[in-house]
Amino acid sequence: MYKSSFLSISPEAAPFFYLVLLFDLLLKGIALYKSAQKNQTVWFVALLVVNSMGILPIIYLLLNKDIAFKSTAKVPAKASKRKK
Repeated sequence: MYKSSFLSISPEAAPFFYLVLLFDLLLKGIALYKSAQKNQTVWFVALLVVNSMGILPIIYLLLNKDIAFKSTAKVPAKASKRKK
């Protein structure tokens, strides 16, 4: 007979659990790295302490996007028109 306890995981759910754990670890690592680079101490501590299964790191990464929209197209210089 299978004895259930608080910390046991059914064998069928184990791969899903490990996938979620890996995803959470990856997101947390990226968010901690970015918050440390930007000297955002409050975010770093919150991300380190709060275990939200990926929700808090996703919120942080969405709020602190590093997207710079730079136009790479060159604007042609105005051609000088001479009136005759």
